[in-house]
Amino acid sequence: MKLYHAPGSCSLAICIGLQETGLAAEVIRVDARKHLLNDGSSFYDVNELGYVPVLELDDGTCLREGVVIAQYLADQRPEAGLVPAHGTLARYRLLEWLNFLSAEIHKGFIPLLYAVAAGKYVETARPKLASRFAWVDRQLEGKAYLMGESFTVADAYLFAITRWGKASWMTSVYNADIDLSEYRHLRAWFARVSERTSVREALAQDAA
Repeated sequence: MKLYHAPGSCSLAICIGLQETGLAAEVIRVDARKHLLNDGSSFYDVNELGYVPVLELDDGTCLREGVVIAQYLADQRPEAGLVPAHGTLARYRLLEWLNFLSAEIHKGFIPLLYAVAAGKYVETARPKLASRFAWVDRQLEGKAYLMGESFTVADAYLFAITRWGKASWMTSVYNADIDLSEYRHLRAWFARVSERTSVREALAQDAA
């Protein structure tokens, strides 16, 4: 398999998933700003939408959208416990989290990441995103991870995009104009996730 990945982006979640499952994939870096691969070719030739992640399977089939790719990889190694079994209520709870993270957190960051283009809308978007993080913080009270005691693909996704904000307890990737320092349950969760071997290895590969 081939994973098209831009360091610092949401596709970090997929890199973490690969480490957790032990599945082998060639990780191909994408310049997210120029939409170019390391060899100078256009990433648009891989994904005409221009964004990561993209997972190319052994037969040449391409999967797009991070929440889909994350579940696909996790389902190949059910023993890793990254997703609950199909048909269970727990699986639908996971889908609930993944949809929330995609629509409310991930997309909530966009105006802050493109503040010049967003203009005054940033003043509307920032408090809305802060309210969503406050809700996540409350859900994490008394829990090791989003789903309880088990690390899932939802935790990998939240970890990747939380790093776009700012907090006293983390090194930011993009320094989006939102301060997450006050969320103590999120802080404890972030520290816990940061200590996972899979996360350390994925971040080390990004830094290499």
